[in-house]
Amino acid sequence: MAEVLELELATYKRLLPSLLKDEGKYAVIKGEALIGIFDSYSDALAEGYKVAKLKPFLVKKIAATETVAYFSRDVDSACITAS
Repeated sequence: MAEVLELELATYKRLLPSLLKDEGKYAVIKGEALIGIFDSYSDALAEGYKVAKLKPFLVKKIAATETVAYFSRDVDSACITAS
């Protein structure tokens, strides 16, 4: 899915310096256009669907630094079946 949103992510990065005045809010981006900035994720998502319908759009929390989450999978040996 990342390839689909490459343009939107590039637009977010390009606009980030000016978006930082609204840090903590949510930006809605479609292509190279900033659709708007919203206080909540749900409001941003609703506007994204209103404008883009079922076409891809990006809702991104405005932040000076990215938060990275790492997940690991704990493989339970009981789940592994013998062949």
